[in-house]
Amino acid sequence: MEWRKLQPNVALALCGVLGLLLAGSLAVRVLRLIRPGKDFTELGLRVRTWWVMAGLFVSALALNNTCALAFFGFVSFLALKEYLSLIATRRADRRVLFWAYLAIPLQYYWIGIGWYGMFIAFIPVFVFLALPMRMVTIGATEGYLNAIGTIQWGLMVTVFSLSHIPYLLALPERGNPVAGGAGLVFYLVFLTQFNDVAQFCWGKTFGRHKVLPTVSPNKTYEGLIGGIATTTLLAVVLAPHLTPLLRYEAFSAGLMIGLGGFLGDAAIAAFKRDLGIKDSGSILPGHGGILDRVNSLTYTGPLFFHYVYFLHF
Repeated sequence: MEWRKLQPNVALALCGVLGLLLAGSLAVRVLRLIRPGKDFTELGLRVRTWWVMAGLFVSALALNNTCALAFFGFVSFLALKEYLSLIATRRADRRVLFWAYLAIPLQYYWIGIGWYGMFIAFIPVFVFLALPMRMVTIGATEGYLNAIGTIQWGLMVTVFSLSHIPYLLALPERGNPVAGGAGLVFYLVFLTQFNDVAQFCWGKTFGRHKVLPTVSPNKTYEGLIGGIATTTLLAVVLAPHLTPLLRYEAFSAGLMIGLGGFLGDAAIAAFKRDLGIKDSGSILPGHGGILDRVNSLTYTGPLFFHYVYFLHF
């Protein structure tokens, strides 16, 4: 198993994440000491799960592209499996779901061989056309529109959107000499997750006016604006060390990640509210399911990829 030669900037950024996790673990211990009467179990679970997720993510970045693709492909598989376990499917759809799952290794194979044309068209064009025809050959017409619509949307969100993240690793190194593809992936994922936390903190501290009261009642304009502003500032600061983005480009990228993360979160929140559930699963203690954790990335991944690809590759 080969290790990727990480640029010093990326290695330093990963060490920074380690420092944040250590600070978080220390904060939980201190809170338990100074406020023994309050239950911090959920907070402790969240921090421990962050350690696991960060460890897996760092390993994926540190190992070669094949291992990174396998990691992100497995995340797509878990996300699609979780999604399909939540929606209502017909007995006849089981034969169609096999082809939906088969799209995952194929989509990531196109990334592995660097075939951008097939990567960008495979699910939106070829799978989009093939799955309905497979349903037609089965002959089950009752519930056809609902079945094909839900399966197609699930593939787009959990596979196509998320697969843009590892494609950053396949981009030519010359496009980002300061940190390579690993720097771009770290920049995107870190800012997206940071944006989620920032919007939550700003909303808890200053939130008064709700943005989407019927979809996500806890989200406020104060949290949204504060989170986007903080994320944008951090995007500008980190950009010279991890990306080829100029200052004004990094400013736009920060705005895009901040707003895109909010929209991705809101889209999955609407999906869960329609089903009458709070969390999409329980695989991540303290966080919920896979969809609960990658919701923002389903929007920021493709938006950031095409933004960078258009400007510098």
